[in-house]
Amino acid sequence: MTKHDLNLGRTEFGDPANTGNTMSREEALALLDDWVKNDRLQLHMKQVGHLMQSWAREKAGLNEQEQHKWFLAGLLHDADWDQWPEEHCARIINELENRKIDPSIIRAIASHGPKYFGVEPVSDMDKMLYAFDELSGLTHAYSLMRPEGYNGMEVKGVKKRLKDKAFAAQVSREDIKDAYERANVPLEELIQFIIQHQPQAAQ
Repeated sequence: MTKHDLNLGRTEFGDPANTGNTMSREEALALLDDWVKNDRLQLHMKQVGHLMQSWAREKAGLNEQEQHKWFLAGLLHDADWDQWPEEHCARIINELENRKIDPSIIRAIASHGPKYFGVEPVSDMDKMLYAFDELSGLTHAYSLMRPEGYNGMEVKGVKKRLKDKAFAAQVSREDIKDAYERANVPLEELIQFIIQHQPQAAQ
């Protein structure tokens, strides 16, 4: 995050008449390719999308349509960060509203950084996107410093890096704590889920 004022100035997103409208995986990936030129950021968004879809399926027991909504929220949450950081969140929200996408997806994206965007996470999708975002990034950073990557990674190793403020210093520990508390999911459970599922997102 930058110090730009990113507050969205509103808490209602999308048109309820568009409930159920989504874009295909192919359309979403095409938007990603068009907007995000940074490969590391693209990978982060694909990882969060995969985590969201996996959680919706395995933990929340949602149907395929709902899983796809969670995937889209995760995949597109940072779509405007690469080219338009000063418009972060506002630009992708406007794009999705123009495409008449389901409001729940748009709202989840709008609430993935409440202290920045001024939108509180309310739904389970909102809360889990917020919970996965920063923690996913820190866990991936840890994998890059391990010769074996994610293989054999343990929760305690991630927690140790979380306590080390110098490691992945741009990752907000305050946001991570706020997020898992709001989601009411133990930190250890979140980390374990990320370790198990995140490597598959790059395939």
